[in-house]
Amino acid sequence: MIAQLSVLIRVPLANKKRGEQSLGRRRGGFTTKIHGLENPLRFRLSAGQRHDITQAQSLIDGFCFHRVIADRGYATQDFVDWLFEKGIDSVIPPHQLAKQTREYDKWLYRERHLVECFINKIKHFRRIFSRFEKLDSSYLEFLHFVGVLIWLR
Repeated sequence: MIAQLSVLIRVPLANKKRGEQSLGRRRGGFTTKIHGLENPLRFRLSAGQRHDITQAQSLIDGFCFHRVIADRGYATQDFVDWLFEKGIDSVIPPHQLAKQTREYDKWLYRERHLVECFINKIKHFRRIFSRFEKLDSSYLEFLHFVGVLIWLR
């Protein structure tokens, strides 16, 4: 089994109330990042301006993977070392400004297009890409509902 991590979409918000509801400030206004696995197994929300790596370990805990394919947002050396300790291969390209480059399987990294396909599928649900819900809990519940619908197709 291969885990593919990615920031799925940045969601512009219709609601202007801030608070601790994964609402972040970006150039275009309030946003939310959705972090998830390739197939909708687990989702995490974070504010739009937060780093992607903050959600990586919580996404993977409890699953058994042989490889993790992720974009450069997850390219910290601590995370790669943590994966190595767990016996998981990391297919994560190094950051462009990294002092030490590391090798990764470029052919396997091309499989990240599955995450992009999932982004396309999830954008068909208007309630997800426009985020009408104020609370994280209700937004995350609807996100899980959409994940189930995608699994059942």
